[in-house]
Amino acid sequence: MSMGIRVQLCLMMFLQFFIWGGWFVTLGTFLGNNLGASGNQIGMAFSTQSWGAIIAPFVIGLIADRYFNAERILGILHLLGAVLMYCLYSADSFDAFYPYVLAYMLAYMPTLALVNSVSFGQMQEPAREFGKIRVWGTIGWIVAGLVISYVFSWDAKDAIAQGMLKNTFLLCAAASLLLGLFSFSLPATPPKANNGQTSLGQMLGLDALAMLRDRNFLLFFVSSILICIPLAFYYQNANPFLTEIGVENATGKMTLGQVSEVLFMLALPVFLQRFGIKLTLLVGMGAWALRYVLFAFGDADGAVVMLLLGIALHGICYDFFFVSGQIYTNAKASEQSKSAAQGLITLATYGLGMLVGFWVAGRITDLFAQGGGHDWQHIWLYPAGFAAVIFVLFLLSFKNERIESHE
Repeated sequence: MSMGIRVQLCLMMFLQFFIWGGWFVTLGTFLGNNLGASGNQIGMAFSTQSWGAIIAPFVIGLIADRYFNAERILGILHLLGAVLMYCLYSADSFDAFYPYVLAYMLAYMPTLALVNSVSFGQMQEPAREFGKIRVWGTIGWIVAGLVISYVFSWDAKDAIAQGMLKNTFLLCAAASLLLGLFSFSLPATPPKANNGQTSLGQMLGLDALAMLRDRNFLLFFVSSILICIPLAFYYQNANPFLTEIGVENATGKMTLGQVSEVLFMLALPVFLQRFGIKLTLLVGMGAWALRYVLFAFGDADGAVVMLLLGIALHGICYDFFFVSGQIYTNAKASEQSKSAAQGLITLATYGLGMLVGFWVAGRITDLFAQGGGHDWQHIWLYPAGFAAVIFVLFLLSFKNERIESHE
């Protein structure tokens, strides 16, 4: 891979996750404080991510793996996203907001598989090279949080009261426009499927489902769905939790999780090669249970260090399960179904599991709402226990594999 292509892929990843981190982290805080949304309504808004992820593998399997270049579809979807982001900025009620956030996520979630496909398409050794490209997505997420919290201070209590958090959507609209235009300059990533007759199932990317015949991959797929139930609690509740208990610059402090993600992502290829996929995934699962225990017993005063440690564990939580899972999926997929396979794992993680997770998180958050606040200790103990159960089940059922460093 030439240095020019490497720079292009890094910038693509930076903008991809700058956009996501620039509005998604503070979404729950914005909806609760500025649009008067309940926990259940906030769960509905976050669940649009899951509906987008469920649709994604069919979009990718039908288009990217069959007919059109991945980078062109990526550009079109982000240009559409820029328009929808502006609509979110303009919405003045939850009822007006919801249709636009649903439409946006239907457009955005397929792009997660597309940026992976564009990246993998330029690599000779994905297990060694992908982490160095993907880490720029994490940097983009960090920069978005720092800009919101420390440059513009949109997440300060006074700024939230004045409705300044809605400016995050305007910021992300501009970034979406930039990435949409930039995508058309990315290296060509044509469909890899053959030009012969294909079945309807192949056109929809359902040929990737054949991977589930592999017992180990099936266990990984099911575990991906289950672990995303506790994951949904973090996305939906972490920022409102920190803001409510009085942690200043909550959005900026949450970028500590992405800083650790950068460090652990660079170590991930070595860990995979030395210890295999099973231990890597188990470390990620165990970190989810531990971080929620830290959230349950931490506070903004004497035990703030527990909150910061819980945030910092995000690097292990995300890299050792989700990024390693993407690499594992790419290694297991056939040449003709790599994009569809990435869409399939997106369905498992950000789709089915988190759809259930956001629903559960919304219900439990409302259940422990009290006097304008929440009983956060009880809320966080639920996902901690669930993650611990998944850890034990995976430990007992999954057989270790080594991921080769070449295709």
